[in-house]
Amino acid sequence: MNGEDRQILEELLAAKTRHEPVALAVIIRDQGSVPRHAGAKMLIYGDGRTLGSIGGGEMESRAAIAAREALVDGKPRIVPYSLVDPQRGDPGVCGGSVDIYVEPHPAPYTLLILGCGHVGRALAPLGKWLGFRVVAWDDRPELATPEIMPDADVLLTGMPEELFAAHSIDQRTYMAFVTRNVGVDRRLLPLVLDSPAAYIGAMGSRRRWEETKRLLVEDGIPREKLDRVTSPIGLELNAESPNEIAVSIMAQIIMIQRGGNGRSMALPQRQIDM
Repeated sequence: MNGEDRQILEELLAAKTRHEPVALAVIIRDQGSVPRHAGAKMLIYGDGRTLGSIGGGEMESRAAIAAREALVDGKPRIVPYSLVDPQRGDPGVCGGSVDIYVEPHPAPYTLLILGCGHVGRALAPLGKWLGFRVVAWDDRPELATPEIMPDADVLLTGMPEELFAAHSIDQRTYMAFVTRNVGVDRRLLPLVLDSPAAYIGAMGSRRRWEETKRLLVEDGIPREKLDRVTSPIGLELNAESPNEIAVSIMAQIIMIQRGGNGRSMALPQRQIDM
């Protein structure tokens, strides 16, 4: 392995450790006269920075566009390119062609747990095990501690307004409101309803959610905004213990993340018999 490849691969691992989105572009096929050959690598970061080179010009611009798209949908792709036009920024009329494999390494999905009570404590290790970056918050500092939430990557406490100022919410954020009462939800929910979060779920009975909605509407929150909140949270498993409720919540999050439907994968026996 040459020094350039080693630097790129080491930085790829470092970016993943920092939870920084990055894509790896590699020339996997070359034909004819080209500036870089199969095996040449380049990193494209989520903010547009690059490291290394696969040949410069329009070819790298195309790879960067594909990288940004791949970081959004999480799917690798192959970008074919013919180097024929210096007016587009190609390095001379080379006449060759390449195929560029673009492999995305997006930042991990974030599980934002609001409430470090029994269910929050059960959610954190399960979310961690499933590969989420776990961020946990509670307004009670005695609960938002490494001793109580050892599986949280980030622990936050304080006023709700401070929480969302300190931690941004994006399309890869799944929010679980597992708070202790309606009053906390009433303060928190208006701060996230306009966010791009992939999921906002609130724990509690149907009666509790109806009461929360009533109060939020009284506070001036439009009903249509409240429609994006999933409550009661989780899939119907008849769950009772905090661990069972955590499984129900994460099952629903995975369903939404993967586009599932939550139905049993086995056909009823009567359908099999037919």
